[in-house]
Amino acid sequence: MASRRLAVPSQVAQEASQAVARAVLEEPAIRIARRIALYAAQGGELPTRPLFEALGGACERLLPRIRGGSLEWASVQAWDELAPGRFGMPEPLGEAVSDPAPGDVVLLPGLAFDGEGWRLGRGGGHFDRAFPPGQPAPWLVGLAYWFQLLDAVPHDSRDRRVDAIVTERGWIRPGREAG
Repeated sequence: MASRRLAVPSQVAQEASQAVARAVLEEPAIRIARRIALYAAQGGELPTRPLFEALGGACERLLPRIRGGSLEWASVQAWDELAPGRFGMPEPLGEAVSDPAPGDVVLLPGLAFDGEGWRLGRGGGHFDRAFPPGQPAPWLVGLAYWFQLLDAVPHDSRDRRVDAIVTERGWIRPGREAG
């Protein structure tokens, strides 16, 4: 799947990113969120800068960084506030803020997702540890290309499902059809 993402032509990636941004911004829960966390895409992930820019000042935008094996969040006003961090991943430079909580939205990456909301990440478990199963969490939304949707994704008791997935073809809600 990683190699398939890397093979997406840049024009196709940008078009998919714009479609995802439009779909995200049409969602009422997004429009009323006070804080929205997202990530700086890398390694063939669906580009997130267009969405970051489209969110503008409508909400506080948070981006993660890894500190001591855990995710830490910082508020980001402009994309150029990011700098290479661990493993060269773009990270925010600002002061840490409180973790996203119920009422906030977290837009997160994945290598693959399924219709039940299971997510296959990079294997570090950072998002699963940040929002453990059975604990109150923000609204968790995966961002992906349509081809990243699989019939089933392996998971265990430490994994947390996403509440929804957005692709260039629209929203997928676990247990429901795309729309």
